[in-house]
Amino acid sequence: MIDPRVNKLATMLVDYSLGVKPNQRVLLQGEKGGEPLMMAIFNTCLERGAFPFIYQYPEGMTDSYFRYGKPEKFADYLQELKRFVETYDHRVRILGETNTKELSGFDPELVSKFYAEGGKISKIMLDREQKGELHWVLSLFPTQAYAQDANMSLPDFEDFVYNACMPDQNDPVGYWKKVAARQDKVIQWLKGKERVHVVAPETDLTLSIKGRPFENCACKVNVPDGEIFTSPIENSMNGHVYFSYPTLYEGFEVVGVRLWFENGKVVKASAVKNEEYLLKKLDTDAGSRYVGEFAIGTNEGIQKFTGQILFDEKIGGSFHMALGHGYPETLSQNESAIHWDMICDLRHGGRIEVDDELLYENGKFVFNF
Repeated sequence: MIDPRVNKLATMLVDYSLGVKPNQRVLLQGEKGGEPLMMAIFNTCLERGAFPFIYQYPEGMTDSYFRYGKPEKFADYLQELKRFVETYDHRVRILGETNTKELSGFDPELVSKFYAEGGKISKIMLDREQKGELHWVLSLFPTQAYAQDANMSLPDFEDFVYNACMPDQNDPVGYWKKVAARQDKVIQWLKGKERVHVVAPETDLTLSIKGRPFENCACKVNVPDGEIFTSPIENSMNGHVYFSYPTLYEGFEVVGVRLWFENGKVVKASAVKNEEYLLKKLDTDAGSRYVGEFAIGTNEGIQKFTGQILFDEKIGGSFHMALGHGYPETLSQNESAIHWDMICDLRHGGRIEVDDELLYENGKFVFNF
């Protein structure tokens, strides 16, 4: 029996996040573990008169790329996905892994080479989104693997996922519209301001947001959501930061990351676990040592680290930044094959000052937005 929350989430993704219209083409992309949600979305798209197509990854497909594929042909393997992204009206990515550690035994350089080709396709998607030609959304279906990473039973993790995505399951769209209105007040307060100073345990960072708009994230692109973000001026970040949560990227877990910045660039980095992988990723290309995103997490319903960045970057009381490429809508000039989010808890002595005025302290906005 299908959990009724699956159909509710599918409806929200199709109608609110994407706004699917008749005769539009919708790409549904994800692992086999997410099939129940993908099929619910497929059915909803058909009911709306759209043309959905499922691009599903069988179990072990990614493993096969590295075990049997040829690195010089990685781009060729992704040609069909590239064609879909270049021509479809909507793209839905549903995370549904059944083994989140599948790639951890492969050479990180080989994995990075493959994902660099995927990054080129992501850039096409972002450019088309900026032009209004394509809408996309990312969500997750709760699998046993994700539950294990979060140290939860599957029923508890299912409750966590659906409560984070639809805190008001009777009116999920109304709820997220209220979140958008509240976050817009913060964004209006930030308009025209320039200097940001972030302080937390082992963290003291300054950066400039001069002329950079903030984006209001309320389940139009990520589901669940709850953040505001911008791109810092590329050469403005100075200081040091300690990321209190582990960070996972391309199947590798990196723990205890510390970064030191000078004029926007990471000049020193360390980690307690998988430091070698971190250092290799920092040397991916010219943009990988610069920051493409600075964000504040606002989802008070997400308070627990799960190992799944889609949820963890929204933790209420945190901020995160992404090394690598930024987003066109925030006027980022940084280009890179990577976009690696890392999260810092601000709930215990953290604060954010903007133009020397306190905005955020101990994980809360100081104003009644």
